Formats: sequence, structure tokens, C-alpha cells
Amino acid sequence: MLAPSRARVLDRAASSSAAVLVSLPSFLVPAFQTLRTTTPSRPFSASTTRPSKLGRTPISIPPGVELAIGEPKVKRDMTTYLKIAKRTVTVSGPLGKLDLEIPPFVLLDHDVAARKATLTVQDLSLKQQREMWGTTWSYLNRYIMGVSEGHTAVLRLVGIGYRATIDTRPLKEEYPGQQFVVLKLGFSHPVEMGVPEGVTASVPQPTRILLEGINREVIMSFAAKIRRWRVPDPYKGKGIFINDETIKLKQKKVK
Repeated sequence: MLAPSRARVLDRAASSSAAVLVSLPSFLVPAFQTLRTTTPSRPFSASTTRPSKLGRTPISIPPGVELAIGEPKVKRDMTTYLKIAKRTVTVSGPLGKLDLEIPPFVLLDHDVAARKATLTVQDLSLKQQREMWGTTWSYLNRYIMGVSEGHTAVLRLVGIGYRATIDTRPLKEEYPGQQFVVLKLGFSHPVEMGVPEGVTASVPQPTRILLEGINREVIMSFAAKIRRWRVPDPYKGKGIFINDETIKLKQKKVK
């Protein structure tokens, strides 16, 4: 609270000594002038700006995966509602194709011969560009793995009578061949959830659900919607667990 106000007063004293004499008592002016000359100004943070360790790492492109960088197009940003010129990077592979929009300040260097991609930003001093550097790297690396190897998610149903099956209902499908996950979780009726497009669901065991696809964000979002029906209980340990999720059991409250 004091530092910005003091800096403003000192700047006014340097520009106009008469104004300072009017705004400050006469016995405080020498103290402020001495403090201005003896105390050097320094930034709030003493740490130096370093490039992103994740963002500066080259991304290896496996055989069969191709990157296509499109021309900048003006689109409305969903977070700031501003029109920003973004480029679209198309990642195509043996399992499918995905499109990734990158900010205009993120530069992508695609080495076709070495099959590597390197990301850089225009200005390292800006916090937003440093944040999006590593985020864009993670999205691009995840897309490359998705179109080449694919992503999976395993849901474990823990509880007495918890069961899952896969069914197809042509009358309610949103797209041709849509699958439906039917869950029995102790309610008076089964829970039916439509599998999103691009995701394949299977039940290797009655208490296991396997989700497969190329877009990990869609897979984990659908897994979170399934988990929401039976969140793991910390007292009984029952519920729906995603992948290697574990919880710490609590002791029962004894009166």
C-alpha cells in the first residue's frame, strides 16, 4: 500500500518541486529526496525469467503421423471474446485426424527430415506467452500420441451389485452406430449414457468399463460424467474409480 504511493510522490517531486512543497510539509521534503537518491528501485520478484523446460523440448513425430499448419484465421476467443488470428495445426495419423488451434504468438517449427517439432514464443517477458508455451506443447504431444497409439481410460465399479453393460438403441442415437453404457448402481432404474462420437466403449468384465479413442480430453470428460453417478465414498470405499485412482478411507464416527 505504501510503496506505490511513495513512488508517485517521489516522481512528482522530481518533476515539480513546487507541487511537492505544497502537498507535503516542509520537514518531510528532505527525507523524501534523500530516500529517492539512496534507495534504488527494484522489481517485486527477484527470480529471473526462464524459458519453459517443457515447451523448449522437441516433440518426436512417429512414422505415419503428419502435421499440416494452416493459415491464420480471425476467430473469436471464448475466454476474452476478442477476435484473434489463430492458426490450425492438423495432426493426422493411422487412427484418425485432430485439429489444434494455437495462439498467434506461439511459433511452430516443423522439421520434416528429422521428424521433430519445436515450439517457441515471441516474447518471453510476457507471462501469458510463457503459460501457453507449455500448454500448447502438451496438447500437441497428446494429439500426436492419440492419432498414433490412442488413449484409454479404465473405470472400476466397486460396490455390491454394481454392473455395467454396453447396449445400442437406434431410436435414441445421436449419430449412426452410437453405443450406450448401461449402469446398475443401486438405483431403482438403470443409468443410460450415450457414448460421445469418436469414443469406443467395451466391458471386459461386469465391473470394468474400457474407453478408447484418439482425443484424451473427450475420453476423460465422459469418464468424469460416469464417475459423477457414484463418487467414491471415503467411509465405505465404494464408488466408481478412474484408472489408478485411490482414496484414503476414514474411520467411522463413533459417538
